[in-house]
Amino acid sequence: MLLPTFNEESHIEACLESVKWADEILVVDSFSTDRTLEIARRYGAKVIQHEYVNSASQKNWALPQCAHPWVLQIDADEVLESGASDEIISAVVAAPADVEAFKLPRRNHFSGRWIRHAGMYPDYQTRLLRRDAARWADRNVHAHVQVSRQVGTLAHHILHDGAPFLSRQLRNLDRYTRYEADELRKQGRRFTWYRLLFRPWLVFAYRYLWLQGWRDGWRGFLICAYLSVYSFFTYAKLLELNKMGLESSPR
Repeated sequence: MLLPTFNEESHIEACLESVKWADEILVVDSFSTDRTLEIARRYGAKVIQHEYVNSASQKNWALPQCAHPWVLQIDADEVLESGASDEIISAVVAAPADVEAFKLPRRNHFSGRWIRHAGMYPDYQTRLLRRDAARWADRNVHAHVQVSRQVGTLAHHILHDGAPFLSRQLRNLDRYTRYEADELRKQGRRFTWYRLLFRPWLVFAYRYLWLQGWRDGWRGFLICAYLSVYSFFTYAKLLELNKMGLESSPR
């Protein structure tokens, strides 16, 4: 099991409790200054530390250091639901040779409730990997797992509590949108006023109306509004990057 961390003392114990059945827990830490490592070692985790560049490079550096051929990757603000361990063990034992990874559905919680609409579910995450066959794409944010062959699907959920309050999402907004803008520039995307002025409204309408975010009440409204603002600042920062030649800031 692979767990990236940085100052996660408020989340990590629940995460570790849900995966303590794993044969190995490898924590790759980017020099936490709180009690993260103390808690991890209490659960018997092996701890390695590495300077953080981005999420993908951190996990790609740590993956070959895992001891077993199959690796479950989980984040500190996630837990596995009850019963997932049996399904994961069975999947690994019976995996066909052409299956190099498995994806799990994820339940995203916001302000104390599971968000079922607005495109937030089932939010499949490829997290159970053949160590020697998988790699995360070279992206600063929201990197996906790359494999050359098949990806299976599991039924049990990852439970994600990454946004217990709106304020936490807003703290990440500046860094994530800057990374997204830099990724667009790397792909050769140029800024257009159309995307800045109209895409945020389209994002909100698509999430809130077409994907029925309204069915999640005020939480759904806030999530859709946040994703609209996320789009606006991504393209505003792409404008800044294009005009001023700025580089992405570190985390």
